[in-house]
Amino acid sequence: MDGAVDALQVATRVLVAVASRSVETLSGPVSLPQFRLLLVLNELGCGPSSRVAAALGTGASSVTRLADRLVASGHLLRGSDPRNRSVVTLELTAAGRALVDRVMRWRHDELRRILSRLESDERAAVTRSLRRFAEAAGPEYSVPTSGPVAV
Repeated sequence: MDGAVDALQVATRVLVAVASRSVETLSGPVSLPQFRLLLVLNELGCGPSSRVAAALGTGASSVTRLADRLVASGHLLRGSDPRNRSVVTLELTAAGRALVDRVMRWRHDELRRILSRLESDERAAVTRSLRRFAEAAGPEYSVPTSGPVAV
């Protein structure tokens, strides 16, 4: 069991490094926490800021500060729910979606490059194992969306 834990620790460092390097492609006015907010909205679509805060595991005031900067940089639109004007909604702009797409494309290409160094049967084993590992982690480690929210 300890060998498996050690291997996962190493894999975690590699995956975090890939994610971190992908964010270097931002090279602009968007910070890592702001990018995480963009990732959540990319998956959720237009939604209340409270839902974004829950997905990020942060408070509403933190989301408000992040959103203010992203609105100013043209990556985010702020609105309100027509059924309840006190509910603040957030939505990506075309520039916000393009930024998320660029970073995620870089990640995809880099992970593909790394996987290409493995034999076909090794790639299949990695795929099966990682899918099973994610299932075993259960809902407490799943994100409320279909895609990545970390980094």
